[in-house]
Amino acid sequence: MSQTRVSNIESGKLTPATVDVEMILEALGAEGAVAAEILALARAANTEWQDHWGSQRRGLDKKQNELARLEAVTTEFRFFLPTMITGLLATPDYVRASLSRNSGDMSKTITKKLERQQVLMDSSKFFTFLLTEQAVRWPLASPLAMAMQLDRLASVSRIPNVRLGVIPLGRLGPIAETPLSVFTVYDRRLVQVETHTGALILRDHRDVSAYREDFERYESHAVFGEDCRSLLSDWSMIFTRQHQ
Repeated sequence: MSQTRVSNIESGKLTPATVDVEMILEALGAEGAVAAEILALARAANTEWQDHWGSQRRGLDKKQNELARLEAVTTEFRFFLPTMITGLLATPDYVRASLSRNSGDMSKTITKKLERQQVLMDSSKFFTFLLTEQAVRWPLASPLAMAMQLDRLASVSRIPNVRLGVIPLGRLGPIAETPLSVFTVYDRRLVQVETHTGALILRDHRDVSAYREDFERYESHAVFGEDCRSLLSDWSMIFTRQHQ
C-alpha cells in the first residue's frame, strides 16, 4: 500500500476499503475481538442506506441530480432490471406512469429523468442493460404507451455503446434460485441495490465483485441484437393489438 494512501486514510481524506483495513490489521498483527470490531466498522463505512421517504422529503428531483453526478464519473454501467424499465430507457409516458404513486408535482423529476438519457450518447461510456421479459411486458402504462416503450428499447439497442438484452421467461429457470433484485454496477466503484422502500449503496470491493459475478451469470441467459429486437417487436405488436 502506498504511503500516500496510508496518509489519506489517516487524515480522513479517504474512506478505507475493507481490503485496506484487512491489510493494515494483518501488518499490525491485530487479531481477535478488536480486529473483528474494526472490520465491522470498515464495512459499515462502505455501506449506505437511502430510504424512499428521505428522498421524497428532499425532493425526488434531487435524487436525479445525484444519479447524474454519479453517471458523469462512471465509464462502465451494468443494469439488471427484473421488475421494470429504468429511467434511462423510458419514454415520457412510461416515466409518468412509474411515478404515479408519488404525491405532489413530479414535473421536475420527470424532466430530469429524461435529461439524464443524454448520457447514452456519450461514446466514452459503455452500457449493458439486462431486462427480464416480465420487466419489459409489465403493463405499467396504456397498451399504446407500452408499444411505444418497447419500440424505444429496440431503438436504444442500436446505439453502438449500448448493449441491451432480454431474458425470456423460459430462460429464467436456471437463475431464479436466488431473489432477483434491481441493481446497477458503476465501474468497480459501487453497486446500488434497489428495494421497494429505498436503495442500498455498497462500496466494499467484495460486494461489488459479487454483483458483477451475478450480472455475468444473468447475462449468459439473455438474448441480444436482432434476436432481442425480434422479441421486442413481437411484444410491441401484442400491445398494439390491445390498443386497437
